[in-house]
Amino acid sequence: MNQVKYEIPNISCGHCVNSIQVEVSSLPGVNGVWANQETKSVEIEFELPASEETIKGLLEKINYPVKE
Repeated sequence: MNQVKYEIPNISCGHCVNSIQVEVSSLPGVNGVWANQETKSVEIEFELPASEETIKGLLEKINYPVKE
């Protein structure tokens, strides 16, 4: 099991949190998603076939790019 935490500057409301959690948790291999409006971050637990590349790609696609 892998766990990552990303900073996502444009999390600004509960809708953002919900969108991130719903979209990322739909990826095969993602076991948990915890987005936080106050810290503007998301923690994700995943295993194969999910990868950091697929997760970051999805976040960018739904307009919540990871701060590099």
